Amino acid sequence: MERVPQEADAAEAQRAVAGRTRRFVVAGGVLVVVAMLAYWLGSGGGNGEAAAPRPSPTPTPSATLTVPDVFKRVGPSVVVIQAGKSLGTGVIAAEDGRILTAHHVIKGTKDVNLTFADGTKSKAVVVSSNPKRDIATLKPAELPEIVVPATLGGAVAVGAPVVAIGNPLGLTYSVSTGVVSGLNRSAEKGDLSGLIQFDASVNPGSSGGPLLDARGLVIGVVVSIADPGGDEAFAGIAFAVPIGLALGGSEGDGPPGDGPLI
Repeated sequence: MERVPQEADAAEAQRAVAGRTRRFVVAGGVLVVVAMLAYWLGSGGGNGEAAAPRPSPTPTPSATLTVPDVFKRVGPSVVVIQAGKSLGTGVIAAEDGRILTAHHVIKGTKDVNLTFADGTKSKAVVVSSNPKRDIATLKPAELPEIVVPATLGGAVAVGAPVVAIGNPLGLTYSVSTGVVSGLNRSAEKGDLSGLIQFDASVNPGSSGGPLLDARGLVIGVVVSIADPGGDEAFAGIAFAVPIGLALGGSEGDGPPGDGPLI
């Protein structure tokens, strides 16, 4: 007689457990359905369309190159210029092979000889010049089999890294690195103004070479150095004409800067 209540209690407990089990199963099923619905909506609503990209806060630029990569990209655009007794550098700035350089490199001579990165040699003529900005444009008589113009840049910031490629003291295709030290400078003892000051090493023979940013874009044309010792040796301060000024002027007839041009 005493077992009847115990059996009733056991049956009641079993029903309670079964009820909880059914609730857990239903709740689990709801979670599965929600997860599947979220996946379905995230994959384009089930209509085969890709999900819309989510905006990311403050995208980070990824175009910065290492110095070897900068040289690999721009080296084929750099040209050795021998103009009479003057040695300088130039950079191919257009698909037709036209070359930007410093005006003082080719000043006073019509005998301009080029050597391209692949070894091709050519004569060149001066098609435009702006002595006020110390910039000249050359047109080669012959072009290498593959012409590789450099990509021209724009914005410059103080403290930004820079790379200079040139032929200092005849050491062709030399690379040096530094930072932008200042903007809107005037060359020491010269008439050139609005220049980029930088501290990458340059010396005689570097004039006309490209000043490049960390993406390998030409931001200036190297024209001069500060020379407090009067020995035409690099003292840690160099100047370049911003590429915008180098491209923006018409042919000039003013005097070039009479400072320590290289």
